[in-house]
Amino acid sequence: MKTARKEMAVARGRLAARATVEWRVVLAVLACLLLPGCGILGPRTVSRDQFNYTAAVSDSWKKQMLLNLVKIRYNDPPVFLEVSSIISQYSLETSLNAGVSWDALLPGDSESLGAAGRYTDRPTITYSPVRGEAFARSLATPIPPASLVSLIQAGWPVDRVLLTCVQSINGLDNRTATMALSRRADPDFYRVIAALRRIQQAGGVGVRLGNRGAGTTTVMFFDPGRDIAVQDDIRLVQTLLGLNPNVAEYELVYGRLARDPNEVAILSRSMLVILLEMATGVEIPPQDLEEGRVVPVLAQTATEAADFTPSIRIVSGAQAPKDS
Repeated sequence: MKTARKEMAVARGRLAARATVEWRVVLAVLACLLLPGCGILGPRTVSRDQFNYTAAVSDSWKKQMLLNLVKIRYNDPPVFLEVSSIISQYSLETSLNAGVSWDALLPGDSESLGAAGRYTDRPTITYSPVRGEAFARSLATPIPPASLVSLIQAGWPVDRVLLTCVQSINGLDNRTATMALSRRADPDFYRVIAALRRIQQAGGVGVRLGNRGAGTTTVMFFDPGRDIAVQDDIRLVQTLLGLNPNVAEYELVYGRLARDPNEVAILSRSMLVILLEMATGVEIPPQDLEEGRVVPVLAQTATEAADFTPSIRIVSGAQAPKDS
């Protein structure tokens, strides 16, 4: 009787163990079915990677430009390294195995459960230095006047565009602080760009393409409307630039001086000259000036403060400010 009870207890224990193992097998199968669903990486990484890589490339370009401006100020040639391609690859591999064996009559029940996984993130970023004839030409070629006026028509502030990208308009010279051409701006230059800014804010300046012979020309026009203040600003611009007051359209040409009163001659700057001018906004430590490591540039005077605002200001210090 005791033997029979003992055998029944052993059988019930083995059945319970068998049930436990069967549940483990069921859970293992479910895990194998669910893990691939959890491992779909593609759609989840698109928005994250686009934002992260965009921010990283943008910040790296800012730091690279900042470094090049400081190098130019110290008479060191600029070097640009371009991120030409970014390829991000992900892989997720999972495996799970389970095994069980039992014998209701003989001892020696056994079970096994195992899992393995591997996650791989393999970004490939390609860099290429910007150099050669094309790079030199892009730096040294002046910006076409039509492109500048198109920027103005698109809504960019005309005063900031002209202060940064233009050397002179119909003989009125902009300020330049570089060592070779260091000079103050013509006071009327500031008056012209201030009047053009007011005209732009009123929507009274535009650009269109015209025809001349077999080619095309870029024409800048004024539309005074009914605003008396805008009409006065247009007459001021026409007077200061020596333009024909009887017409409202003027052909844009490249150069320092216009050939006739119906032209607006713009002597635009190249990207290299723009970088040189922006580099003058680097505040040099006094010790570097005393040691002759940097050549002084034209300083801003009190009379220019009302009209001229440097496009960039770069300071030096042991720690970066919080609002840099």
